[in-house]
Amino acid sequence: MNTTTLPNNGTPEPEQCELDLGIGGMTCASCVSRVERALKKLPGVEEATVNLATETARVRWSAAADTGTSDQLTMAARIQRAVRDAGYEPRPIESPNADQVRRFFGVPADAWPVLLGVLLSAPLALPMVGDLFSQHWMLPAWAQFLLATPVQFVLGARFYNAGWHALKARTGNMELLVAIGTTAGWALSTWLWWRAEPGEMVHLYFEGSAVVITLVLLGKWLEARAKRQTTEAIRALQALRPDVAHLLPDGIKRTEVTDVPVAELLPGDLLQVRPGERFPADAEVAEGETQANESMLTGEPMPVHKRPGDSVTGGSLNGEGAVVIRVRAVGAQSVLNHIIALVQDAQATKAPVQRLVDQVAAVFVPVVLVIALITFLAWWWQGALPEEALIHAVAVLVIACPCALGLATPAAIMAGTGVAAQHGILIKDAQALEIAHRVKVVAFDKTGTLTRGQPQLLQLLPAPGVDADQALALAAGLQAQSEHPLAHAVVSALREQPALVALAATDVRAVPGRGTEGMTQGQAVRVGSLRWMDELGLALGDLAPAAQRLQNEGATVSALAWGERVYALLAFGDEPKPGAREAIETLHARGIRTVMISGDNRGAAEAMARRLGLRPEQGEVMAEVLPGDKARQVQQLKAEGHTVAMVGDGVNDAPALAAADVGMAMGGQGEGGQGGSDVAMHAAGITLMRGDPRLVAAALDVSHRTVMKIRQNLFWAFAYNVAGIPLAALGYLSPVVAGAAMALSSVSVLGNALLLKRWRPPT
Repeated sequence: MNTTTLPNNGTPEPEQCELDLGIGGMTCASCVSRVERALKKLPGVEEATVNLATETARVRWSAAADTGTSDQLTMAARIQRAVRDAGYEPRPIESPNADQVRRFFGVPADAWPVLLGVLLSAPLALPMVGDLFSQHWMLPAWAQFLLATPVQFVLGARFYNAGWHALKARTGNMELLVAIGTTAGWALSTWLWWRAEPGEMVHLYFEGSAVVITLVLLGKWLEARAKRQTTEAIRALQALRPDVAHLLPDGIKRTEVTDVPVAELLPGDLLQVRPGERFPADAEVAEGETQANESMLTGEPMPVHKRPGDSVTGGSLNGEGAVVIRVRAVGAQSVLNHIIALVQDAQATKAPVQRLVDQVAAVFVPVVLVIALITFLAWWWQGALPEEALIHAVAVLVIACPCALGLATPAAIMAGTGVAAQHGILIKDAQALEIAHRVKVVAFDKTGTLTRGQPQLLQLLPAPGVDADQALALAAGLQAQSEHPLAHAVVSALREQPALVALAATDVRAVPGRGTEGMTQGQAVRVGSLRWMDELGLALGDLAPAAQRLQNEGATVSALAWGERVYALLAFGDEPKPGAREAIETLHARGIRTVMISGDNRGAAEAMARRLGLRPEQGEVMAEVLPGDKARQVQQLKAEGHTVAMVGDGVNDAPALAAADVGMAMGGQGEGGQGGSDVAMHAAGITLMRGDPRLVAAALDVSHRTVMKIRQNLFWAFAYNVAGIPLAALGYLSPVVAGAAMALSSVSVLGNALLLKRWRPPT
């Protein structure tokens, strides 16, 4: 969304605008560099990122705050013009849910050039097979010319077109190398045929040029198929949205329903959802009970029971119950759209390592052209015939195409982020993915992250002469207006005693990091930490030994003060989340240090830490940390030289999440319905869609595996060129073999990336 902000002096800052567009015709890393350079030259453009695997570009620019929509449309037109002038085709982003492959006579449209190339090249290549069996099936020169020429100039027209645009831009790309190399082979053969005497048998190279073009086309077709597979995660998420919803126009009492497009739904609409259907929007259950399967959104395979008042997520699958739901969020505000946007953003971003690859690719093609020229001159100087020297130079040009370099990183990122999303792990950008595999310390917020986040009032100890029921009524009256989990525990304890009525409090306000205060019956009443009581000069008196005992037992102890006296102690307890101890043990097994950050006193924090499998004696507990100090604790861990991940779920965790090298926000619905906040999710680089601490180790694992795939892909992409160019220059590779190797390099890189689709969270 476009935004305008006002600085301190009241002057509007430039508006930030963003455009995503598709780009047709890109084939290699050099194309990526050329498009990015063309876009960055436009006035106002601050960032331009091009992704070869998705064939898309994201452009961000600044516009004057007083400009209107027309100016933004003008800039969009300039961006498209710049793409076209660079030699590529700007086009709208196509929906991943659409079937983009048309068919003619049962054959995919994009496969026809390959099929025609095979049909025309096969008769030219067949004599090469015959030579292996001492058979001479060589076609006449005129027949070779008639078969090779359509391949060269009709099927290969795309190479000339893109190569010409590259030359005009004073740069190079894969098409330029293929066009120069194959044209040299075709022209040499035509010249040898033209100068040959009638009846003279001369060795022609038509088959080399035709087969190379066919192999390159085959490689590009296989690439396109593999690219479609890397976007399967997005298409699967898109497919979760039903097209039609059953609207109850007059509310629940009316049995007649109207089918309306989901795009027309509004917040507050009442919808009927039948058994086995998908929920069409984010909503809450208004009537009926059912089970919801949210596995495609959260990775959690077990259905979740839903009753009136519970939230349901659009795209999740309704179980056996018919329910009526009330729409809460539609369009871009829905959870499903948020997930899709996060995955698309992650796949559109560029990993830091890719920027180095782009710099290499920018100079790669000119260097290859120089090497090819040196190869030709060296062979000629050594006494080879010009045609032989030219064939070796052609082999260098063909095998050096940097297709695999441009696909190595984005293909792995697309596959990794896609499979992670299918298991409830949303990775915001490629930088978070690349950093996460280096994490050596994971810091957990305690409440709501490692524990259920639903503390209960375990014990209320009144001061001598104080009635326990009156103390509970006094505390509940003050806490009734608070959203703090401890306040909920006090109010719940009062509700369990129907005979008690809360004493109403006025002027209630929260004191951050300390507690709550207000006025009851003309006196100040406070509920908060023991440290706050000490700051206020309120002594615990006879309650001090009990407070120490409860803290040693792991309870969180607060004090109730009325007037100038501590009235009672409140002891709260929490329970670890299922899987929390297992998550910490898994991280320890990976050699990762874990730290729990808690606002509890040290005794309570260490007692809970031991239940979770943490080691307080090794510094794995940070206790009595105020919410505002969490980020400082994370900075301290980073200052020790560690790569730190922070895991939290609340608004007060957002600064710490932003301060960490990698922030992980617990999203979705946790135990008891306590979910992660939007603020935490925006501050984090990774969002865990359900409140399961075991997903932390899974996120680090998928990051590690994705980075390993990137490194493997880059190794193979460079290895093909490092090994292939010298072999071709020395005459050990023919143009045909070089073309096959070049096509194989791109396909192998994509195939290796697609292996990530088999990843499953470690159990």
